[in-house]
Amino acid sequence: MSARIIDGKTISADLRGKVTDAVHRLRRDRGIVPGLAVVLVGQNPASKVYVRNKSKAVTEAGLRSFDQHLPEDTSEAELLHMIARLNVDEKINGILVQLPLPRQIDPHRIIAAIDPAKDVDGFHPLNVGRLATGLPALVPCTPLACVMLAKTVHPSLDGLEVLVVGRSNIVGKPVAQLLLGENTTVTIAHSRTRDPAHLCRRADLLVAAIGRAEIVRGDWIKPGATVIDVGINRVPGEDGKSRIVGDVAFAEARDVAGAITPVPGGVGPMTIACLLLNTLQAACAQNGLPMPRI
Repeated sequence: MSARIIDGKTISADLRGKVTDAVHRLRRDRGIVPGLAVVLVGQNPASKVYVRNKSKAVTEAGLRSFDQHLPEDTSEAELLHMIARLNVDEKINGILVQLPLPRQIDPHRIIAAIDPAKDVDGFHPLNVGRLATGLPALVPCTPLACVMLAKTVHPSLDGLEVLVVGRSNIVGKPVAQLLLGENTTVTIAHSRTRDPAHLCRRADLLVAAIGRAEIVRGDWIKPGATVIDVGINRVPGEDGKSRIVGDVAFAEARDVAGAITPVPGGVGPMTIACLLLNTLQAACAQNGLPMPRI
């Protein structure tokens, strides 16, 4: 029997609707409209698409969008100056600097310059540390999306054996921290892991986030396991055009897994919905208000 498809589009639409309702209540009752500034440096085609999709979602949810587009040759000092201005702008509750940045700019310096209270990407070292120590924090959107999608299959993740494939600061490490907070037993596999297939076959929940097209094969997956595929990889199609695939060989995996996210249409839409959620959370915290129940 084929696996249940975890429909990220439908689940994210529900979350976006709840955030939109909360934003409207915040405006009606408190006169507060959360604002998000998305900073794009250069003309990276994929980044431009991501920023356009994020800005559209922000506007549709009733938030204010403050897009900042800078030329490719922007200096690090110029970008730092912009961030300093955004940090003190009371209309802006969240700041997101789209990665990757041009080579003349150190992304670590840029991330560290963002006010942690406005760091809706959850990348600032203070938020990373708070997540690692179990304290409340703004957490990275894609890892949060992974956990929320997994919970549509397992309302409680308590006690599950989890394998995270990938150890990036953006997905692998923070999703492992979030899953530890859910009382799962977490193992991380990476490029130097000697027998990743063996580890995969033990996992009740598999999160694939290593950025290699279809590296996780169907016979790696434990029968009935839940598979969350974070990968977005372009590969040549039969018609000569490129197509997008995940880190998991979907056609093989769905015959073994109990539930699986598709690519596209899985983690991606939920990541944007979680960005809206983080912006709402940041706005509430900055105004001394409790986060609405979503």
